[in-house]
Amino acid sequence: MGMNIGSASSSGDPEVMVDMNTTPLIDVLLVLLIMLIITIPIQLHSVNMNMPIGNPPPPEAPPEVVRINIDPAGVIEWNGEALSDAGALENRLTLIAGQAVQPELHVNPDKAVPYRVVATVMAAVQRKGLTKVGLVGSEQFL
Repeated sequence: MGMNIGSASSSGDPEVMVDMNTTPLIDVLLVLLIMLIITIPIQLHSVNMNMPIGNPPPPEAPPEVVRINIDPAGVIEWNGEALSDAGALENRLTLIAGQAVQPELHVNPDKAVPYRVVATVMAAVQRKGLTKVGLVGSEQFL
C-alpha cells in the first residue's frame, strides 16, 4: 500500500496554471458600461408641443344642439320628435352635414335599449362625416 504525496512531476516544480484571469477583463467591461450609461442622453417619454399662449376668444354664438334620444323600445327621437325609421334619421343627418357650421349631436340612449340600435345611429353619424358627437346620460350605466 502506497500513498502519493505532492505533485506527480518528478522535478518538484509547481504545475503551470493555464486558466486566464478574467477579473481585469470584467473590471474594464464594467467601467466601459458605466461610461456608456452616463454618456447616453436621457430619453424623454413626452411630446414637445407649441401650445398657444393666452385665452382663446369666446365663441360668437352658442352652438346649436341636436338631441337624439333612443327609448327602450328602440324608437329614435330627434329633438323630441319621433322618427319613423332609420331612413328619416339618415335624411336629417344629411341635412345637417351640409351646413357650414355643424351642430353638436347629443346621443342619449336608454339603459334598456338594444346595442344594435345605438350602433346603427352611431354608424349613420359616422357615414355622414359628423364630428361633433357626444354620448350623454352615461351616469345611468354606473
